[in-house]
Amino acid sequence: MSNFPFSAVLFDLDGTLVDSHPDLAHAVNHALVLEGRAALPLDAVRDFIGGGAALMLERALVATGGEVPTARFAELLAALLEYYWAHIADYTLPYPGLVEALEQLAKRGCKLAVCTNKLEAPARQLLDALGMTHHFSAIYGGDTMGPGRAKPMPDMLLAAAADCAKGLKNAGRAAMIGDTSFDVNAARAAGMPVVLFAGGYLDAPAEELGADAVIGHFDALEAALAGL
Repeated sequence: MSNFPFSAVLFDLDGTLVDSHPDLAHAVNHALVLEGRAALPLDAVRDFIGGGAALMLERALVATGGEVPTARFAELLAALLEYYWAHIADYTLPYPGLVEALEQLAKRGCKLAVCTNKLEAPARQLLDALGMTHHFSAIYGGDTMGPGRAKPMPDMLLAAAADCAKGLKNAGRAAMIGDTSFDVNAARAAGMPVVLFAGGYLDAPAEELGADAVIGHFDALEAALAGL
């Protein structure tokens, strides 16, 4: 156990810990219908996830007819979030093998944290609804550190790693697990190795995102980390 190279492992949320795209897609379509746009197929919204709700909505609007004025965008984003928070775990589930991987890392002595561009309040709400909050020593959302400090900035990763190090006599390295360029670039900026989950919402081909390792299932996570 003591030979494991990491004392902290940080996880993105949507597309990494959980497959949330059906609930996110329904929320996006709610906003589009309010704007008089046609609803998108649920699978189409997968490509818009990553970078937070505002960017997801912006991508959906561009795909269905173009951007809207700033004030209207704010109204639609508020409506999207209100709908999403009311239906946050209707269809969302952790990925296969994920919970077992978290438990195995904990047995290795790793502290775990969430670093997501989802706002902190709904991130906590979702983890609570799925009974997953207890796995994590820290939960950082896209607004936790303040404006302009979400991923790909390294701020939340560094803060989460510091939280995980508290109380440890010999805190070691931290690693990031994610599924998009936001995660990879944030990890690079934080000086951390990064494992890419290829089953998530990749915004480029896996081999082009520049991660240190790529996994397709969470039963491979422990070995991938051990090999870094």
